[in-house]
Amino acid sequence: MSRLLDKSEFTMMNTNYKVIDRDKYYRKGVFRHFSEDCKCSTSITARIDVTELASYSKKTGTKFYINFLYILSNVMNSREDYRMGYLWQTDELICYDVINPTQYVFHEDTETCTPVYTEYFEDYEKFYASALRDVEEAKKTREYGLDMANHPNWFDASFISWLSYDSLNIELPDGHLYFAPIVNWGKYREENGRLVMPVTVRLNHAIADGYLVANVFRLLEQEIKAFVEG
Repeated sequence: MSRLLDKSEFTMMNTNYKVIDRDKYYRKGVFRHFSEDCKCSTSITARIDVTELASYSKKTGTKFYINFLYILSNVMNSREDYRMGYLWQTDELICYDVINPTQYVFHEDTETCTPVYTEYFEDYEKFYASALRDVEEAKKTREYGLDMANHPNWFDASFISWLSYDSLNIELPDGHLYFAPIVNWGKYREENGRLVMPVTVRLNHAIADGYLVANVFRLLEQEIKAFVEG
């Protein structure tokens, strides 16, 4: 069983973060309310237009899945609100310098998934090669091990490849101060001549409200446009 690391060991792992002064935190009142009085999360499911991204992926012979994972990782690293964490050992609210996506590889033979930690690189070529290599390595095992102790600065990025859904709910234990973003997306489908894809974003309400969750979708659209236009 993996153990949780104490604060001193984060430096050894080269996991960089800063401690947030709660008295000066711009969401101080909201944080207190939703971490003490009303512990809950907030999530939104919406469809985004991926027509150009699908076309770009086909034209360049690259994988749509990894291209979207890269775009998503850019978005989740673009704002401190999406990189928040909580050290229960010292009761500290923190913000990581970088968060890395944890993707999942499905095994047809066992109908199970293997989580894959992929390091985030702002450089597209480097990220693409790393993510592709991680996926291929994960195909060789059938183990399921979320090693959150050694990978504290991550967010959940899960592709639900079997359907194009309209809503998705992810529940966590009441009172659990889990701040890592959870993002899911499904198959894209054609609507009115365009390809649209469902995306679900879940964040702890103590660190994010409806605006910050909705903002992820706006940023995804901006990043897709910038990505395909080069």
